[in-house]
Amino acid sequence: MIAADIMTPKVIAIRPDATVADAVALMLDRRISGLFVVDEQGELAGVLTEGDLLRRDELGTERHRSWWQTLFASPGRLAAEFTRAHGRRVQDVMTKDVISVRPDAPLSDLVGLMETHRVKRVPVIDAERVVGVVSRSDLLRAIAMAARGVGETTADDRALREAILQAMASQPWAPVTTLNVTVAGGVADVWGSISSQEERRALCVIAENTPGVKHVIDHLVFVETYTGTVIEPAPVKGL
Repeated sequence: MIAADIMTPKVIAIRPDATVADAVALMLDRRISGLFVVDEQGELAGVLTEGDLLRRDELGTERHRSWWQTLFASPGRLAAEFTRAHGRRVQDVMTKDVISVRPDAPLSDLVGLMETHRVKRVPVIDAERVVGVVSRSDLLRAIAMAARGVGETTADDRALREAILQAMASQPWAPVTTLNVTVAGGVADVWGSISSQEERRALCVIAENTPGVKHVIDHLVFVETYTGTVIEPAPVKGL
């Protein structure tokens, strides 16, 4: 299994020149702990996570060094810390050095990178553009598939997955930024969060109607729109 088989294709991103306030609002609205920063050309410029926002002047948590500690810190480092605490643009606060993988990266390599660098998510890059992201939850989904003994993901499975995702993305009501689909042996697992039972059925209908799909397993979770509370756990059943 490779990164392209399990990655979430719709990446929630923000521009480097966006304000920190806008980034925080987007993270809260989408209930996520990090954003990829993408420039005008669609190339990855950095990542902004909750950890990048811990030392902020708004919180009164800006780092304050004693006079003797400043003797051992270079002016450049002190200036960088000031910018990260007071900067109002995403580019001032984001982490610029981001590890990434290609779509054909084996999951063993991807997990090794996540362990080594202690990160929760890794962007998938193709032709310098961000085409998806693999998070720890995506890896758990891969384990769930493997537990069924479905075997290796084939080229036909990958084509089915792409067809389902494209069909979902074409619908204006589909919550594409929360959706993922995995396919193995012609069985499609539909993952993500929804805000209505009507969305649940419609998304499963899309998967069912895709030629070549033998079976659909619904893992969708019903989430209350305003609070983000999980109202109903995923049914995990075939349709």
